[in-house]
Amino acid sequence: MKFENKTALITGSARGIGKAIAERLASQGARIVISDVLMDAAEATVKELNDKGYEAFAIKADVSNADDVQALIKETVAKYQTLDIMVNNAGITRDTLMIRMSEKDWDLVLDINLKGAFLMTQATAKVMMKQRSGRIVNISSVVGQMGNAGQANYSASKAGLIGLTKSSARELASRGITVNAIAPGFIESEMTEKLPEEVRNEFMKATALKRFGKPEDIAAAVAFLVSDDASYITGQILAVNGGLLM
Repeated sequence: MKFENKTALITGSARGIGKAIAERLASQGARIVISDVLMDAAEATVKELNDKGYEAFAIKADVSNADDVQALIKETVAKYQTLDIMVNNAGITRDTLMIRMSEKDWDLVLDINLKGAFLMTQATAKVMMKQRSGRIVNISSVVGQMGNAGQANYSASKAGLIGLTKSSARELASRGITVNAIAPGFIESEMTEKLPEEVRNEFMKATALKRFGKPEDIAAAVAFLVSDDASYITGQILAVNGGLLM
């Protein structure tokens, strides 16, 4: 699984799972585009990668904004001429019980997590179709498969990503483009650190391996799906959840 002369764009990659994906692909030779709205963190990640001898640069983009997405893709292709790997990782939570959830929090989560992935896939596909090759991976979630109390907006957005993955895979396969999704379970990150201890304990009890995952676990799965070893895999949802859902 080597990615020399391949360009990989990862959204929401200034930190957490996105950063781990960027580091993994960079270590295997890919040129990395760090995309995030948190530019201080994004620049810090780029510096870390550059200091290790990897090629990377950062572009600020709000994936829910069509103009930002178009500019992101245009700048990426202008710099590297190709876009070979794109990972839809950007996502947020606004957790509360559905009966208390504001319309604003519903719209915000769906806009970034699902609409953002649609806009990114649409723009990326136009480049990859001309190349007649490409790899797209969407970061969904186990709660998109099983639901979770207090996360109606997040669960809906991640379930929507599964539908987007399967439809995109069918539309783009004839051009040599694969589209797959990863559904992580409970992964240690800044997002999950905010959860109450009782919630963390419940997830731990339900996870067969009795440990939480690491961002590197997701990065390894992404590296496989975007490699030549996975060239005959498309439209699939790879569960990386430690046995939380079987």
